Amino acid sequence: MSNTDKKHHGELEVGLVEGVEVDAKGRTITVKGPKGELTRKFREDFISFKPHDGRIRIQAKSKRLPLRKQMAIMGTIAGHIRNMMEGVTDGFTYKLRVVYSHFPMKAMVQGSEFVIDNFLGEKHPRRTKILDGVSVDVKGNEVVVSGIDKESVGQTAANIEQLTRIKNLDVRIFQDGIYIIEKAGKPVL
Repeated sequence: MSNTDKKHHGELEVGLVEGVEVDAKGRTITVKGPKGELTRKFREDFISFKPHDGRIRIQAKSKRLPLRKQMAIMGTIAGHIRNMMEGVTDGFTYKLRVVYSHFPMKAMVQGSEFVIDNFLGEKHPRRTKILDGVSVDVKGNEVVVSGIDKESVGQTAANIEQLTRIKNLDVRIFQDGIYIIEKAGKPVL
């Protein structure tokens, strides 16, 4: 929790980021910022949202769940709202590296698909869909995945990494593939 968030019995308040508008209608939250707009509908029917005084109040009223579980769900929802606010202000970026030693593979974007050609000498290219709102740039042996929705950016990067997963070969010898090397400016070990 950040220092602008407050926690009360059965409710949680999330401080809004400067330059961001948050609108709540029922279980749907819309966040608008300089980079765009994100909308998310939460499935929990016992949660309510009320924006006020530069904050958004998340309240839970359930008779079937203990307070501890309600607070855990509200914490998760607060994390999603914080990620939405960060996305519309700063955006999210993942960097991947293309590595090969046996066969020179070629990575490229074709329309709304990411395509890898000549992976381990295969004759047919491998393809994966680029999720909506995500941009993928290939610069030599580096692939940059960026967008405002953290889940879409992360899933697209994971799909690209899984596209080159090696089966039935010794991964200590065949280390060819595309690997995530950086998430939000921080190296991945």
